Amino acid sequence: MNSRAEELKAFDRLLTIMDELREQCPWDKKQTMETLRHLTIEETYELGDAILDNDLEEVKKELGDVLLHMVFYAKIGREKGAFDIADVCNSICEKLIHRHPHIYGDVKVKNEEDVKRNWENLKLKEGKNSVLEGVPKSLPALVKANRIQEKVAGVGFDWEEPNQVWEKVEEELNEFKAEVDSGNQDAMESEFGDVIFSMVNYARFLNINPENALERTNKKFSKRFQYLESKAKSMNKPLKDMTLAEMDVFWEEAKSL
Repeated sequence: MNSRAEELKAFDRLLTIMDELREQCPWDKKQTMETLRHLTIEETYELGDAILDNDLEEVKKELGDVLLHMVFYAKIGREKGAFDIADVCNSICEKLIHRHPHIYGDVKVKNEEDVKRNWENLKLKEGKNSVLEGVPKSLPALVKANRIQEKVAGVGFDWEEPNQVWEKVEEELNEFKAEVDSGNQDAMESEFGDVIFSMVNYARFLNINPENALERTNKKFSKRFQYLESKAKSMNKPLKDMTLAEMDVFWEEAKSL
């Protein structure tokens, strides 16, 4: 591993390259915070994929892409006279010190839950009107549900035991089933949302990240279906011409791989 001096040298190299690209590259010169935004989101998702795949080499590469975007935004901020990379670093340093009084002050904590409660209470003291202000509006719904629940739990609005949450899941499932039986589409959608929200809450009590769990299932399903497709192709038989029983044979094979 590199020394701290080598790490700082590498970061300085990146800043220098960013300066050069901004001055000399036609594409880089044209970019704004707005044009970079969707690219940053894409890079973040690619990093998330690499993490779920446990591909550390790819994680390293994707972290580099994300870091480049952070440096790019700071460069544009400097050009606008608003902030630079030092301001960005110092700002997060000050926030971390302020939000960790159990490390940099005399506050005592017993566990991780105490830390999270202190964090949310400090944010309210900083002028936030709601603990939910820190949840981005543009987050995907599943991720947002999880963050909302984490936020309110941080100030004590939470269930006490996992079995209480499971009872809520069962209650929501029964309400959803009742609306399915009634055929009311709007009510069905509303109750289905309640089912998902309660399942996300239960996952939190089991220390399961629902977004990661669902994406793992997406990847697993895709891998098995692609195996099925490859088998059909080797038989020169379109999937649409295969029976479900025929497809199920290859699906079971894929599950054993």
